[in-house]
Amino acid sequence: MLTRKTQYALKALTHLANTPPGGPISIATLAERGKIPLKFLQLILRELRQKGVLQSQKGPGGGYSLAQPAETLRLSTLLELLEGPLGPLPCLIQGTCEPCDGCADQETCALRSTFHKSQQAALAVLHHQTLADLARTTAAHPVRKASTGRYAI
Repeated sequence: MLTRKTQYALKALTHLANTPPGGPISIATLAERGKIPLKFLQLILRELRQKGVLQSQKGPGGGYSLAQPAETLRLSTLLELLEGPLGPLPCLIQGTCEPCDGCADQETCALRSTFHKSQQAALAVLHHQTLADLARTTAAHPVRKASTGRYAI
């Protein structure tokens, strides 16, 4: 499940990707468009700038813009930047090979085998989807209040 931080980050990035080139967008504008708390968004955007996803411009007319084209920003990369290593089980988080509590043998573990297949399928989808794809989908389906009372990206 994505954290609220990641949901807000993707919402803000999508708005930036759908904005015509010509200058940065203010934090206040992004917060209003995405219905995102301003203080929380400030922290999120600062982190994305530090990680090279965004660039910022200070002063009047300043704000944030994408540091690279939306077509080059893969969703898998963005999720890993925001959430850390992705994996449904500790033993499936890339680079750790940490065994699960109580696991006697990773090679014969049915949970590991099953979740490894689902993880690979999900990562393949996320690796082939970019911020531009997400932005196009969002542009085709404008934000509207859902029956749950929540807002879509």
